[in-house]
Amino acid sequence: MSANPYLTSDERTILEKARIGIAGAGGLGSNCAMHLVRAGVRHLVVADFDVVNESNLNRQFFFRDQLGQKKVAALKDNLLRIEPELDMQALDVRLDAAATREIFKDCDIVVEAFDTVDSKEMILATLMPMGVRLVTASGLAGWGRSNAIRLRRLGSRVVAVGDGETSVGATCAPVSPRVGIAAAMEANAVVAWLLGHDF
Repeated sequence: MSANPYLTSDERTILEKARIGIAGAGGLGSNCAMHLVRAGVRHLVVADFDVVNESNLNRQFFFRDQLGQKKVAALKDNLLRIEPELDMQALDVRLDAAATREIFKDCDIVVEAFDTVDSKEMILATLMPMGVRLVTASGLAGWGRSNAIRLRRLGSRVVAVGDGETSVGATCAPVSPRVGIAAAMEANAVVAWLLGHDF
């Protein structure tokens, strides 16, 4: 992919050299990764244990011919179509605290893109004491109310995206537009952090 002509040479270099971790390759993680690659990030570490299934296609960056494939492998294939020189570690692993520490220890920023509260809490509890910069998400189910999705600082090294209250449930499904907004905001926070701009 050709370099973004609107960025300076220094800005492109910062994005190209950064190593970004993504915990989860579902609706948030797959779309966030796509935005980061299009923005100019060239080094990703993505961890997820799941496979692409039919119910994912309504909001995740996968395609019907990838059903049954491991998400990290399918995502890597899709991202390489955008940027053939992408360096992506695609790790087929269920993350626990020990794996999280090891996998993301050399990342400049880690994006939390999990579905469950327990997994989100594990990422925060594991990486915050290490001083890792984190972008997390909470509250992005349903549709409408786009302006309710916002970014909040949770200290100097953690930012959170979402409305903070709308969780997925029987009467509140995850729908592509709202998930996509949150994924783009996570990616935007990463880019802003790297380039030294306000969130």
